[in-house]
Amino acid sequence: MRILHTSDWHVGKKLGPFDRSEEQRRAIEEVAAIADDENVDLVIHSGDVFDRPIPPVAALDLALEGLVRLTNGGKRPVVAIAGNHDSPALFETLARFLVGQNIHLIGEVKSPAEGGLQDITTPSGRAVISCFPFLREGRTFNVWQPYEEHYQRYAHRLAAISQAYAREATRRAGRDAVTILVAHFLVGGAKVHGHGAPRGERELHMGEVYAADSQAIPSGPQYVALGHIHAPQPVPGAQVPAEYAGSLLQLDFGEAGEHKRVVIVDVRPGRRAQVRSVPVGGWRPLLRPHGTWEEILDLDGLEDAYLDLTVVTDGPDPGLADRARSRFDRVVKIRADYPRTEAERPSREGRGLVDLYQDFYRADEGMDPPDDLVDRFRQLMDEVGSASS
Repeated sequence: MRILHTSDWHVGKKLGPFDRSEEQRRAIEEVAAIADDENVDLVIHSGDVFDRPIPPVAALDLALEGLVRLTNGGKRPVVAIAGNHDSPALFETLARFLVGQNIHLIGEVKSPAEGGLQDITTPSGRAVISCFPFLREGRTFNVWQPYEEHYQRYAHRLAAISQAYAREATRRAGRDAVTILVAHFLVGGAKVHGHGAPRGERELHMGEVYAADSQAIPSGPQYVALGHIHAPQPVPGAQVPAEYAGSLLQLDFGEAGEHKRVVIVDVRPGRRAQVRSVPVGGWRPLLRPHGTWEEILDLDGLEDAYLDLTVVTDGPDPGLADRARSRFDRVVKIRADYPRTEAERPSREGRGLVDLYQDFYRADEGMDPPDDLVDRFRQLMDEVGSASS
């Protein structure tokens, strides 16, 4: 049996003000073409199909169209679980309408007897798939429990659920089916941050306090398909072949320069799975140029990329943002890099939040904030004031 593992599409996610739906569409189509070219029997998606729990209609349409395309006209089953960005309830609702398309969505964490295990028939035989969507920590929280015990309990719960799935999957599979675990959680030791910049995963769920240890990867499944980590990598400490497929696109500048992929898995009942990566690249690059304005202008490849610009200057340059955006079409972030001293920062005493926000922006970006941004901040403060009165 040949399986394609993909993950973390985050359909609907923008990069600053830029809509990336067409890039997402091309990338998903590239995944579907790989599935066709590789004669894949089964597609597994390990969560975060969407970027928001209630996605915009356009994002919903794009993602569902992509899942349908992956079925190759209904001949190839697709199994997808909800990640931390997805709505479990939305998945469960959509599941009733998509099962006829050979798309199996699992939103809630369920017992093996209540849908946690999916026994799927593929063109090359049966696959018993343990489906473990993202477990929200509130499901294991005890307000009277010390924090360190709470985090430990969360990790133990992940391991206990995974192992229970593995035992039942092995029993059901017998000798004629392959066993797969698809899950969405962090295993301690996995590479979360890349290139020294924060990544797009929500820090609340990505910190080591919510990490499982390698015991959460049981020895029973022949392959473990994990989502949640955007950096493609093997799962550290796993006793069986286990991979984070990674995100489909470079989603933010923490992923700039990162090579994206899908995982192709070849497996037979009772045999160790063989895995390999197939690159995916249907999107614009994300670049982080740093240098003087003249040095940046001399760089190649900036016209077609999303840019996080750091420009070395002698001091504040109020016209820098306008100059950069008139020169490049896709400037997401821009800041001036020059020496700053504490003496340059005015006192906060007796000043309003709008003035303080402008000071923060100048200190962080090295330039005055745009007028429309200040107006939006002022409008937001007025709305908050009205709501609280």
